[in-house]
Amino acid sequence: MSDHIQITTPAGTFDALSAGDPGDRPVLLLHGFPQASTEWVHQVAELGRSGFHAVAPDQRGYSPGCRPPDVADYKMDELIGDVIAIADELGWSRFDLVGHDWGAAVAWHTAAEHPERLRSLTAVSAPHPAAIARAYKEDEDQRLRSQYISVFHERSAEKRLLADNGAALRQLFEYRPPRSHIDDYISRLSEDGAMTAALNWYRAMKWNVPPDAVSVPTMFVWGTEDVAFGSTAALGCDKWVTGAYRFEMLEDLTHWIPEEAPEALTALLLDHLGSPVS
Repeated sequence: MSDHIQITTPAGTFDALSAGDPGDRPVLLLHGFPQASTEWVHQVAELGRSGFHAVAPDQRGYSPGCRPPDVADYKMDELIGDVIAIADELGWSRFDLVGHDWGAAVAWHTAAEHPERLRSLTAVSAPHPAAIARAYKEDEDQRLRSQYISVFHERSAEKRLLADNGAALRQLFEYRPPRSHIDDYISRLSEDGAMTAALNWYRAMKWNVPPDAVSVPTMFVWGTEDVAFGSTAALGCDKWVTGAYRFEMLEDLTHWIPEEAPEALTALLLDHLGSPVS
């Protein structure tokens, strides 16, 4: 079981799921688009039962208490700052960081810029941003996979994604997460300003620069049927990790691994983290 908590930082208040004793080894889990902390409900509960203190926040724009209006408020520097501020508020000097999709992008950047704060990194689905950038430049397949991003920049994107009870969003999920989770995401994103805030992560990409290589122990998990990130980017990830690196390729799984294969991912995560003793 997980508890619903709130974490207040200088940027605003984040809603979050939490499990485990606050004195246990801390793990922070970052969700992707167009999701919320709900995507980590299985992992948070299992980590809590396994001797870790797991916290999964609804990130900037997804938490009503931290939903600034401007596109510039969603630059990567702001998102990294939220991770550090949340950890500081929780009293975590060092922690393990896990991220999926956009959460993985934030996690890669955080690991590169604040290695002294992390024990380990686990990135799911989204490769290191520099590996993605190189694949986009060199691989036509990756350019085709990334075309959806330009659609999210259009002014009509909010209306199109939420029309007909979120029909376009439901299709985006490929019906892989549980129906109850998808309903929850669409309900959340239908709140005033929430869909615009989520899309502002994409609209702020023009300010983001790929981070340097990561030195902390890193595991990257990728599904072979991922529609957003192809094998060129996935297999190029190792060039951007200077520390211990582990690549887990999951056959026949899509982009939505945390919810599509929760038990398999949790087993990999627990193995990567090792003993919960700090």
